Amino acid sequence: MADWFRRAERFVRSQAKDFDGGEFQRLFDRDAARAYDVVTRDHAGEEEPRRGLRRFFYRARILFLGLSYRLSPPRRLLFAICMVLALWGLTDLDVDSTPSLQIGLLSLLSIAGLVFLLVLELADRVVVRDELEVARELQRELMPVDAPEIDGYSFAFSYRTANTIGGDYYDFFPLEDGRWAVITGDASGHGIAAGLVMAIAGSALKLAFDRDPDPVSVAHVVNRALCRTGGSRAFMTLFCGVLEPRSGAFRFVCAGHPYPLLRRAGGELLELGEGSLPLGIRFELELQALETRVEPGDTLLLYTDGVVETLNPDGQAFGFERLPAALASGGTSREIHDRVFREVDAFRRDEPVLDDCSLVVVTRSLA
Repeated sequence: MADWFRRAERFVRSQAKDFDGGEFQRLFDRDAARAYDVVTRDHAGEEEPRRGLRRFFYRARILFLGLSYRLSPPRRLLFAICMVLALWGLTDLDVDSTPSLQIGLLSLLSIAGLVFLLVLELADRVVVRDELEVARELQRELMPVDAPEIDGYSFAFSYRTANTIGGDYYDFFPLEDGRWAVITGDASGHGIAAGLVMAIAGSALKLAFDRDPDPVSVAHVVNRALCRTGGSRAFMTLFCGVLEPRSGAFRFVCAGHPYPLLRRAGGELLELGEGSLPLGIRFELELQALETRVEPGDTLLLYTDGVVETLNPDGQAFGFERLPAALASGGTSREIHDRVFREVDAFRRDEPVLDDCSLVVVTRSLA
């Protein structure tokens, strides 16, 4: 008996490992509401009764339909049989008498069928998760891991995805004439669809730079590539710049992307960009290259909109005004990068990451 208790204790400890009461509570408020919205979104256009039993039965109906329609036909049939068995057992239940063997058998069959369905769905989810991990590794290979070695410059960068696959993009690579391409972009949405758009754009960017390294020409090539993929979701914002390391000359184009910030050595902040539609919206796009100079002691901050659109528990966004404050005190590229994300995390608190967030900081040393 003592051995059995020890085994039971070890089992309970293993199941309760890393248990977080806050996360458990979120199962019933935030996660439950999100699951209901996902399952019933095909009925989003229907008018819902305001209160009472009609509202309860309406929600029960669309929840049942939403669950069953997302199952394959055989699993849908099994799900319906389990529901019928459960209702059959409830209708035969007499509160004034002891539950019969028939009722217990019906309940057992219903529970067993639902557990069997759960196992099947979990197995499918594990397979999909493994495939997504492979896709994530492939996506990581499209983006730089090590900072570029440019004399007098330092880089710090990272990204966070809302899902396994993200739609943010950044890259830096040398050109044949000694200049460097500095790019950041954000595909529409997030998840697998955004990741595919990002992969298409990344491939088009490399080919475009080989053909003509002018930022406007590169942006036009990527725009045409995205337009040809078809679909209203195949678009992205892009900031594409070409840096001449010795002089600091920086020629760039901004297509619908949040304007990067350039902090001068003396503390002055400039926004780099000019209004334009994102790439992939239409074939003909008016883009204009702008130029500036990254002087010794300057810092360049590039980011995606997921940073400024981060929400706190009150539903407030981090906003554009907090970024200049995080950049104002200066520092190394790593110090600024870490400071921005610390402030974002402190603002977000325990809220989930709802959109992909990318941050690139480039500093030029004074020496």
